[in-house]
This record gives sequence, C-alpha cells and structure tokens, in this order.
Amino acid sequence: MRAGIYHGPKDIRVEDVPDPRIVDATDAVVRITHACICGSDLWFYRGVAANWKPGWRTGHEFAGVVEAVGADVTSVKPGQAVIAPFVYSDGTCEFCLAGLQTSCPNGSAWGGADDDGGQGEAARVPFADATLVAIPDNALSDDDLMRSILPLTDVMGTGHHAAVAAEVDEGSIVAVVGDGAVGLCGVLAAARLGAERIVMLGHHDDRLELARRFGATDVVTSRDDEAIEEVQEMTSGGVESVLECVGNQSSMDTAIGIARPGGTVGFVGVPHGVDALDVRRMFGEN
Repeated sequence: MRAGIYHGPKDIRVEDVPDPRIVDATDAVVRITHACICGSDLWFYRGVAANWKPGWRTGHEFAGVVEAVGADVTSVKPGQAVIAPFVYSDGTCEFCLAGLQTSCPNGSAWGGADDDGGQGEAARVPFADATLVAIPDNALSDDDLMRSILPLTDVMGTGHHAAVAAEVDEGSIVAVVGDGAVGLCGVLAAARLGAERIVMLGHHDDRLELARRFGATDVVTSRDDEAIEEVQEMTSGGVESVLECVGNQSSMDTAIGIARPGGTVGFVGVPHGVDALDVRRMFGEN
C-alpha cells in the first residue's frame, strides 16, 4: 500500500510500505477512505518538533471500512464503516476505565516509528473493540456528512475536553485562545455547555467568522500583552474559563494572563517551545 512518510521538514512523501495484517486476535485492518491533517502535524512538518525521524509514518485522524478482524473482535465486522480516535487503547486498564485513554500503558498514537499512520491507504488497528467507533455505512458516500463526522476523530473531542477541563458550565464567561480547528470546536463545545459569553482570540478573518457562527460573542485579534489587556478590560478582570488551543509560549502566557482570579485553564494545544509558565501569577491568582 501507499502511505505518507516523513523525511524531514517540509518533506513528506507518499511511498510504498507493507500492507497491514492481523497480528493479534484483538486487531482489525481498516481501509482508510478519509483522513485529516492536524495542527500538531505542522510542528514536525515545519521542523519545530525535533524528535521526528525520517521514515516515520504520518497522520492520526482517519475513517474507513473494516477489511478484516481478529478472532476476538466483536464490536465491528468486515464491511463496516468506522472512525478512529487519535490514539488506540486497550479499554480495560485502570486509566481507560477512568476515561484517560491517552494514558493507556498498552496504547499509543498512530504513525511514528512503530504504527501505521492515518495518512495512508490502510492501517492495522490494535484493540479494535476499544478503539474503533462504527458510523453509518452510507456516510462514506456522503461527503457533507463525512465532513461533519471527521472532526470526531480528534478536534471535536479535543475542543470539548478543553471546555470540560476549564469547567465551562451554564452561564460561564469563557475565552478560547486559538482559532484553528480545535479552538473552533472549543467554541462549539462551550456554547453547547451553556456558556453565556465566549471570547475568541485569533487572527484569521474566515475562522473568526466561523467562530461567531458557532457561538462566539466577542472577537479579539490583538496579541500577547495587548490581547491580555483587552480581554481583562472587556470582562472586568478576566474570564472564568480559558480554553488554550495552540500550545506555544505566547498562547500559554495569554491563557494564564486572561484567567480571572479563581479561574481555570483547560489546555489542549500540544506544547512546543514552552519554556516557562507564570507560576507566580497562577499561585497568586488561584
């Protein structure tokens, strides 16, 4: 089969690799029909994530059709349409049972050195029963429906987690730092959870328009200290819940700087280049 292979910054190639096969009785093989590019993929693509090595597989958001299953798989069957979250997990360990699948000691993320990536023609899926989620079979032939479903492979769940971690609830005053896909999904999540006011911090006009459609009540386009001052002023001292959806030093500093005393920051941006946090402010402002 063919798959995306990392060779260096801004050098991703589609190359022939071995076809996936059933190795363990809990495996499935999925033929990938739809895939996404994540904002976190851009870290290694741009050369920011120095830990990435030539030859590693790319991609961790995909949907497709089950081609084969191991003898112990019961929840999906060949021919079924499925989506996969951005990690696989066993579903039985203490962390999975606590809802912390990304900490599963037997799980991992897609791609890299050892696993099939989501940006390929197929993938071996370990722990298929705990990992794959069935979707309507007709979704694969309905492009509009698939465009709606694909965010569930990563960004919608990530944005929702940011909102839950930031303790968004009915009547909350919320800020979302970052107008990428995760930030936009964070706006949707905050609105669904009943936020009264949602301030979106971003710099792309088309995305900010989407944010307004999704429920953002205010937009801030300034950066760093200016953005902090603007949000502090417009909210009379900061917001109760901050969703940090970027992962760099500037976004983390901004998220902490706009949090109201006693507030909570839910950060889900994959950290890169974050050398220090304002722990003194975090301590002093609770």
